Amino acid sequence: MFIIFIAHVPWNWWTLWIPARFGFSDATEIFVFCSGMASALAFGKTFDVYGWGIGAARIAQRMWQVYWAFIGQFLVVAVGLVMVHESGFLNDCCGLTQDYVNSLNLWHLYNKTEIALPGLMTMTWVPNYFDILPMYVVILALMPAIMLISRYSVPGAFAFSIGLWLASQFGLLDLPAEPWSDRKWFFNPFAWQMLFFTGVAFMRGWIPAPPVSRNLVLFALAILVITVPFAYFRVYSANHLDLVWAKEVREAIRPLWVKTEFGILRYMHFLALAYVAWVAAGEHGKRLLGHGVLWGGFVRVVQKVGQQSLAVFMASLVIAQTVAILRDMAWARGEWLAQVFTNFGGFLALIAVAYVVSWYKSQPWRKPPSISNPPSSTVPGSSPREGGNQTTEHARSEAKEPALT
Repeated sequence: MFIIFIAHVPWNWWTLWIPARFGFSDATEIFVFCSGMASALAFGKTFDVYGWGIGAARIAQRMWQVYWAFIGQFLVVAVGLVMVHESGFLNDCCGLTQDYVNSLNLWHLYNKTEIALPGLMTMTWVPNYFDILPMYVVILALMPAIMLISRYSVPGAFAFSIGLWLASQFGLLDLPAEPWSDRKWFFNPFAWQMLFFTGVAFMRGWIPAPPVSRNLVLFALAILVITVPFAYFRVYSANHLDLVWAKEVREAIRPLWVKTEFGILRYMHFLALAYVAWVAAGEHGKRLLGHGVLWGGFVRVVQKVGQQSLAVFMASLVIAQTVAILRDMAWARGEWLAQVFTNFGGFLALIAVAYVVSWYKSQPWRKPPSISNPPSSTVPGSSPREGGNQTTEHARSEAKEPALT
């Protein structure tokens, strides 16, 4: 979540140091893989206990939630930027002339409204800044099919997923991203689903956990190191004659690392990185939590952000644009101190979002009131004792209602 935020802040030189600069895979792979693992935990048991029909209905509900999250997130960012631009406030107060709306290619909402709005609602207009959630909606739609096939044959489920990935590699499953052009979705969900269902497969036990092996660790590290010259821009973009080969090789193998169709080298790089991270963390993450109170507290904060990933991700895109504008108003965007405040300020905002959402999900209003802290008022016409009993009964009835999650 923090890396995704850094990557979405405009003109942020911190992006030069995120993992994507040193390998083919990046934070998107982490997000999709972890989403697959979380979906297996959240929805897999529903399929097992209540059957395929109820499981599919639960998936449909989640798709509905994510779809409206996409619509809401888009409107908040787009309308906010249009209002800021049209007011002329940034130019009047700070001399900022940048077109923040055009930088995200959102002017179509303004000058092609009759085409853009239906395109937005049908997800046939998907600006690049907002393309993760539509991808997630389509991938979720494939989960009932995978669960149904796996009932009869787990290898069959693997074959179905791999078949979709292969078809996407040949341009057979592209989705339109703009009604007025032939641009396709930046993230092809029929390709990226293979990584999502890899996460599902691990959590469902369809794929066993790999052994902790010195040779396997060295092999994974070798993949990560060998990848660097073809992913690190300072190497493949260098004009030095000794490094020209890196750019030539990178271009020659482009179909193998391309992001839209989730090239196979991205998959291999991510699996190597995930394996090394898993071994480094130790069983149940014991090496992460076993380094003192301060470090343990830091890890728990990061966990909290990850546990509320949808809300944090939605907020991060809004916060990224907001802090960038505030930075440009207060400082020159390239100043070192400005970038530090921008990024750490954004981190604090994401943490706050995670804890607030977690608090709301805990539904504290459903908990019975503490005996030592009785209600300040009672029902008219009753004694304090009767009023207290009524309040307690109300709390009990509230607790019996199903949680709206």
